[in-house]
Amino acid sequence: MTVEQTDLAARRLDLAGARGFDAPGAGQARRAAIAALTRDWLGQAWEHALDGRGSEGIALAAVGSLARGDAGPLSDVDLVLLHYGRSLSGEDLRGLADRIWYPVWDAGIRLDHSVRTVNQCRTVASGDLTAAVGLLDLQCVAGDPEVVSAARSTVSHDWRANARRRLPQLVDGLRARHARHGDLSQSLEADLKEAHGGLRDMTVLNALVAAWLTDRPHGGVDEAHRTLLDVRDAVHVVTGKGRDRLTREDHDAVAALLGHQDADELLTEVATAGRTIAYALDGTVRRAGQSQRARTLRVGPRRPQLNPLGFGMFEHDGEVVLGPRSTLSTDALLPLRAAVVAARNNLPIAPTTLANLAGQPPSLPEPWPEIARDLFADLLATGPGLIGVWEGLDQAGIVDRWLPEWAAVRSRPQRSPVHRHTVDRHLIETVVIAGGLVRGVSRADLLLLAALLHDIGKVAGAHDHSATGAPLASAIATRLGYPAADVEVVTTLVREHLTLIDLATRRDHQDPGTVTAARACVGGSREVFDLLVALTEADASAAGPQAWTDWRATLLRQLAEAARTGWEEGSMPPPAETTAVDAADLESVASGEPRVVIRPQGGSYRIDVFDRDRLGLFADTAGLLAAYGLVVRTAILRTVDGVAANEWHVESPSTEPPDEERIVRGLERLAQGDRGPLGLLDRRRQFASRPSAQAGTGSPGQARALVVPHASQEATVIEVRAQDRPGLLHELGMGFAKAGLSVRSAHIATYAGQTLDTFYVTEFGGRLLTPAKVAQTVAMVIDTCDGTVAGS
Repeated sequence: MTVEQTDLAARRLDLAGARGFDAPGAGQARRAAIAALTRDWLGQAWEHALDGRGSEGIALAAVGSLARGDAGPLSDVDLVLLHYGRSLSGEDLRGLADRIWYPVWDAGIRLDHSVRTVNQCRTVASGDLTAAVGLLDLQCVAGDPEVVSAARSTVSHDWRANARRRLPQLVDGLRARHARHGDLSQSLEADLKEAHGGLRDMTVLNALVAAWLTDRPHGGVDEAHRTLLDVRDAVHVVTGKGRDRLTREDHDAVAALLGHQDADELLTEVATAGRTIAYALDGTVRRAGQSQRARTLRVGPRRPQLNPLGFGMFEHDGEVVLGPRSTLSTDALLPLRAAVVAARNNLPIAPTTLANLAGQPPSLPEPWPEIARDLFADLLATGPGLIGVWEGLDQAGIVDRWLPEWAAVRSRPQRSPVHRHTVDRHLIETVVIAGGLVRGVSRADLLLLAALLHDIGKVAGAHDHSATGAPLASAIATRLGYPAADVEVVTTLVREHLTLIDLATRRDHQDPGTVTAARACVGGSREVFDLLVALTEADASAAGPQAWTDWRATLLRQLAEAARTGWEEGSMPPPAETTAVDAADLESVASGEPRVVIRPQGGSYRIDVFDRDRLGLFADTAGLLAAYGLVVRTAILRTVDGVAANEWHVESPSTEPPDEERIVRGLERLAQGDRGPLGLLDRRRQFASRPSAQAGTGSPGQARALVVPHASQEATVIEVRAQDRPGLLHELGMGFAKAGLSVRSAHIATYAGQTLDTFYVTEFGGRLLTPAKVAQTVAMVIDTCDGTVAGS
């Protein structure tokens, strides 16, 4: 068999599959075998290309993953044909290169190739930072090893000599790459190579060491590197492609191949590895800068410049360090003090100091003394500086000593599309945001502690993380030394931290039942209610822009205002003021001319629609707004002197605001039986029903509709969960109209293509639904959502 006929890619993939993935040390053995196979094959290709000629002064060298020995089953090959410039003519070099490159391509391997002299390697490295980092790993595959050694030595010498100039360039390049590819630890579709904490960062770590500026951490960092390499290898095997991104559709297969119980366990391991590498890189870059400044500023021995920060802590070259007279062996409060000082000054704690703090200090008694509890509260109140300091404490194992429950949520992924962080990082982000809301509450310390613990119940196997987390939060608050009354407040906040946003977005805040539920969830305490409002805002804001839109913020504010009104007297808030309709408008509407008023509200619009009250008006308006590309969030329907005065809150995905005259014309035509204005909606439905538009949506299962008991004394409240589609709200409205029902208000939410809608419905005229009518309505809603109603 000739070299050209060998499918090297298939052989590497078969070799990887045969080596196993979940046995100890299997990954290293697999990659070593792949490297040996590839080098042996390239050696044969080299000999075949030389065709008996000598190789003095020329060599085939590898850079990248093959040179480092960590190539995956389908990783590409980076090769350099090196020469001194006098061994072969240009034509002979080109011929030799072609006889090597083409067999590699024919073997199914992606190839990055070049032909260079030793001096050209030096020139390329001096002008291209990425190339310089890669050439530091230059390894001989075949031919004259002295050529490779000369090139590597020259590049390495220049790298060390120019470290002062190139370090800022390297840092800028890191920041730009991380901005493009994100943080590996916080992504559900992690870029295992380019993201912050990925495989590329390990290469940079080694390049910094090669510059003789600093050493890098080992141990846990090397283990994290092996973890990411194993996952990358599994991605290659599962997908049959040499890619570096762990996509959602591959989670289960990769997890099974690596021996994990489920995909969440895999993602937790990936996130933990990414965090370890990212933290090591950030610290190593910082110490490289310190080393460079030390060389630049002074020749000879240099006394450290220590700036006092308090509590025996000092700032030294951008880090917090222990002073020479620290009481590490006797002061159990020292880790807390150091953390508070560092976070307040927005400085990282030096790795050596963290290691000393995590060493053998005395343990805090349980429950904690008051001074320890106060220091912990001070730490939570430090603001943005808390994020980096907490990460350092967590990497050092100090957080586990304070909060053993933290281990269960560390690096745990969140599948909800509204969340942008892992559970533990979300908790810290929530604390930081809550710190900006403390002036509106009576107990800042309890707000911050609840923010830290509100998702502590998001552990494996938990179905209701609020219920799971409440007893955990109670145990933690007790261990921290809080009195029983404060423990009860924190427990309530954790248990109910989703209640207000749920009521605000899915209930009518003008209904007395909603206000009663909001007050009842905090046991009737106004102070606890204010804490819960602040926690709700901090939680949603920390989750991400999908969870804390202008509209959701407005709904929460309206609910809070409604609940607070008359709280001390125990009364319900007065009915909401309706939009005024003057005599001229009444006469206009009575003659069949609708009136529409549009008011911008931040990122959304309020549309007041005045029309003759009739069955089907809700459905017609919903369909018309959907046809015009508007997304309905809430509809509140009222009747004033026989005129429907309906309030719609919508968002416009396009930059064009809603058009009042267009909506008026559409309503007039619909009232006359002309369904033409809904033609756009029909086209949207047809587009959404195409196979290409449905690709990847999966099977959503049957729609669910249920009655919420005691939610209102004035209407029957029906919750709907279904797969969203264009015009669904219109179809439901038509169903209600055909059943002779009036929609008093509707609250619409859509997440990841799933609707979470709530309807307040009555018989036409305002009567509550009978039990039989309720059953018929629920069946109609389910059939409509599932598309089984005739004509839908």
